[in-house]
Amino acid sequence: MAAEELRLGLIGLGTVGSSVVQLLTRNADAITRKAGRGLRFTNVASRSLHTKPHPDLGNARTGTDPFAVVRDPDVDVVIELIGGIEPARSLVLEAFKRGKPVVTANKALLALHGEEIFAAAEKAGVPIRFEAGVAGGIPIIRTLREGLAADRNRALFGIVNGTCNYILTKMSDEGEEFETVLRAAQAQGLAEADPSFDIDGIDAAHKLTLLSMLAFGVRVPFAAVYTEGIRHLSQSDILFAREFGYAIKLLAIAKDEEDGVDVRVHPTMIPRRSLLAEVSGAYNAIFVQGEALGSSVYVGRGAGGMPTATAVLADVIEMARNQVGVSGVRVPALGFSWRDLRAVSIRPIADLQSEYYLRFMAVDRPGVLAKIAGILGEHDISIAAVIQRDRGEGDVTVPLVMRTHLARERQLHTALTLVDQLPIVQGKSVSIRIEENLG
Repeated sequence: MAAEELRLGLIGLGTVGSSVVQLLTRNADAITRKAGRGLRFTNVASRSLHTKPHPDLGNARTGTDPFAVVRDPDVDVVIELIGGIEPARSLVLEAFKRGKPVVTANKALLALHGEEIFAAAEKAGVPIRFEAGVAGGIPIIRTLREGLAADRNRALFGIVNGTCNYILTKMSDEGEEFETVLRAAQAQGLAEADPSFDIDGIDAAHKLTLLSMLAFGVRVPFAAVYTEGIRHLSQSDILFAREFGYAIKLLAIAKDEEDGVDVRVHPTMIPRRSLLAEVSGAYNAIFVQGEALGSSVYVGRGAGGMPTATAVLADVIEMARNQVGVSGVRVPALGFSWRDLRAVSIRPIADLQSEYYLRFMAVDRPGVLAKIAGILGEHDISIAAVIQRDRGEGDVTVPLVMRTHLARERQLHTALTLVDQLPIVQGKSVSIRIEENLG
């Protein structure tokens, strides 16, 4: 006997929500065969329901109250696509209290309130799925949760913010400065009017919080993720990186080390020969290093209506296959139950050991290099290479660029603070961490 239809409640009809409706309508027959049962929207809520065009919702009840969707007895699964913290948090918790599974793309909610959300789902005995919350259409959540379940992952590197990757790609390809490329991205709708969430690394840090928990089976508070954006990068940094043989990417980095977990988001110089260096435009990529599998890379569109809709509906299909409401939760949201996640120390950024790219704008006079190198040497920072340009006509300062050997972040910070106080150095120095082993 054919299984009963899975009745869906959709909250949010923005770009992603509308794409979910369109994709389910377009591929209804194939999705039904794959899910083993039909999928149908029975209740849809959106604040813009009566003010903006929306796809055909069939016979679904419609309205502007999202709680009406959660409380509707004719809704089996709640799809939350409004984003933000409230009312999304209250909606998700209300769904759990009513025994209803949730599919969401809300990485900020899960990164900031993951302990409450995941624990509540487990207490209620219902699943929460969030494949669409990280890297759009790349099935990285399912891959880490199930595909790599037998391996022990040691490190993860991700290009997980399409806006930043687009900006850095354009700076590299077209030779434009950061502000110029950002304005162009905003004009094309690729960056928000207030781009802070993306260019300051916050969005990537939300995603890394979830990825690191999945990859290592540990608890990672969002507040513990070191976060640095790309505002300070200039075209000269792009060019000098190229001269050293590197590209600059905003990377989300997680490493499971013996003395704790390393989780950080920041601009990173990576070898131009590496696979991640070739990931351009708004594409995302995640590079995973496992003990058994070795290195694997997952690349695809990280945002956009249809790519994200494929991830949302993949989660819904999984719930349909698992006969939601009958068989319960077969695989925990993070691969482990919340109580089984390891509590580990998060390594402070000050303890990081890395090679660094350094750029100073220095007065062109004898002894400048020796003075700066002397301060670095006093703090155990050894210089591997130096590039010093001649002064152009009318220039007061010239860029002085160095690459270091391995150095401790704490000591580098102290040294750069002293260098920046020198009268021969104008403006704040720029430092970028270097990662070599990326396939």
